[in-house]
Amino acid sequence: MLKKILLFLALIFIILFTKSILMISTNRIPINKKVLINSYKEKPIGNLVINKINLNQDIYSKYSKLNTVEENIELLKESNEHLIIIAGHSGSGRIAYFNRLNELNKDDEVILMLNKNKSTYIVTNSYEQIKDGYINISKEEQDQLILTTCSPNHNGYQLIVNCIKKEST
Repeated sequence: MLKKILLFLALIFIILFTKSILMISTNRIPINKKVLINSYKEKPIGNLVINKINLNQDIYSKYSKLNTVEENIELLKESNEHLIIIAGHSGSGRIAYFNRLNELNKDDEVILMLNKNKSTYIVTNSYEQIKDGYINISKEEQDQLILTTCSPNHNGYQLIVNCIKKEST
């Protein structure tokens, strides 16, 4: 009977000892999921600066989830190295980045930083056209920047600000 008790105690000791070793080697560490989600923050590829209207807004890659007027200003996929089109919301709210776009006049400066290249553009004109999902653009001989948003003055219209790249001096 003593052998059975000793054997039973030895078995309990082995089980407890093994369990504690397993617990040490498999400790679960709590991770703050919110920190994990926010720890990866996509970096912008540039920014748009319009000092006259106090705008300094990040620009994300055309292929980024953050490149949408629902989050930021949007670099339209039709953009290329000679024609850059940027859309943004106007009106009210936290994403109304182009709310004051209608205040731009001929010869105002717009600074665009894309992929570490800084370019200055000059406003040549602005106009409104019916909002139908398309923008009619007159192609300039120089590199062009088009800024567009909903018209603040006419429902169903969009405001288009045409800018040309300033020559380097």
